[in-house]
Amino acid sequence: MITTRRRAALRAATALVTAGALIGGLAACTGSGDTPTPAESIPADGTDDGSTLTLWTRAPLEKQANLLVDAYNESHKNQVELTVVPNDDYVAKVGAAAGSGGLPDLFAADIVYVPNWVEQGLFQDISAQIDALDYKDQINQGHLSAGTDADGKEHVLPFVLDLSMLFWNKELFSEAGLDPEKAPATMAEYADAAKKIQALGKDGVYGTATGLNCGGCLVFTWFPGIWASGEEVLSDDGRESLLANDAAKEVYSTWRDLWESGAVLPSSQDEAGPTWTAAFTEGNVGLMYYPATLLSSTPFDVGVAGIPGVDGGASTFVGGDGIGVSKDSKKSAQAWNFLTWLMSEDAQVGVLAKDNDVVSRADFADNEYAAKDERLVTINQVAAKGDTPVALNFQQAFNAPGSPWLTLVRNAVLQGADSVDADNDGITEVLAQ
Repeated sequence: MITTRRRAALRAATALVTAGALIGGLAACTGSGDTPTPAESIPADGTDDGSTLTLWTRAPLEKQANLLVDAYNESHKNQVELTVVPNDDYVAKVGAAAGSGGLPDLFAADIVYVPNWVEQGLFQDISAQIDALDYKDQINQGHLSAGTDADGKEHVLPFVLDLSMLFWNKELFSEAGLDPEKAPATMAEYADAAKKIQALGKDGVYGTATGLNCGGCLVFTWFPGIWASGEEVLSDDGRESLLANDAAKEVYSTWRDLWESGAVLPSSQDEAGPTWTAAFTEGNVGLMYYPATLLSSTPFDVGVAGIPGVDGGASTFVGGDGIGVSKDSKKSAQAWNFLTWLMSEDAQVGVLAKDNDVVSRADFADNEYAAKDERLVTINQVAAKGDTPVALNFQQAFNAPGSPWLTLVRNAVLQGADSVDADNDGITEVLAQ
């Protein structure tokens, strides 16, 4: 479902806005010297000569980042020093470092920020290296596309994929008389299951939960229901919000009904992100849209499926982080050694799949670990049906505290206001700036 045409249109618009802001595609350098080296001169597997590389990532991916870095350091002469930054501080830290020439050799970025940072020149052009990979067409295309600029130059590879999926507590399903092996196939079935679990009357247990004061949580979990219904959330150029379409309105009205019925965890009203999955992980929520990366740390038996549309189908938000070589690195060949290892079977299967995480290469989807857990197969299959929305002003329109997207959702769900069309126009005003 990845829409290449939409991304191409966005990049053209983005280039007009950001041209001249920073110079992208900086010449690659090797070792500790300052002599520019043509990118095509970097060996296919990079250079493993005992250099020290620095890498930044944001806190939500700390577990996977540590596993990957530890595995690389154990098997290579090069050594990666990892810095984990609190999620809320990451954008500001990257911005400050970019302005002072202090970016690390490698840094990961939430995929929705990648297009903007690519156009600002924060990543080096690694097109020659990516294009030379004989498995390039197997790499997650949403992440590759997000890191490709208006001139078709590529800058990032997937670091860790995070997909939004429907998770349900099988024990609570059984108690409520629901089939614990069958996922709700429509929005109405989702709501019905939540209400039946609520009707159990168990102290502290609720049908469902979400983050109604967390714009990022809501795009991650509610956009897929719109895609699964055959609708889009943004225009091709990322400058117009389409979140007042019929499918979107059905999503809002379903959650309004769930809220009024008392089937939604009450703290969801003020949940801004840090603990939005905690109640489910503690066994106190029947079903919810949930990050696939948390499968390995969920301590009870859960079912996993794609997020359903109004009348069926399934989709997912292909989130997570892309990773590239920063404009400030003088160790491009060594950094590429880490990146090409990251795409290898040793990393994708031996580290990520082993940890029940999603692989970034389609040819590794059917691996020895996935074969032992049908839920991993489901996650890998749904990944191909997902999308990654891209817009220059995505942060301001959707993720920022008090964003117009949050205004739309809170008005529609908590207040029951008839303001979706007007609130959707408010999102477009920010996107079009």
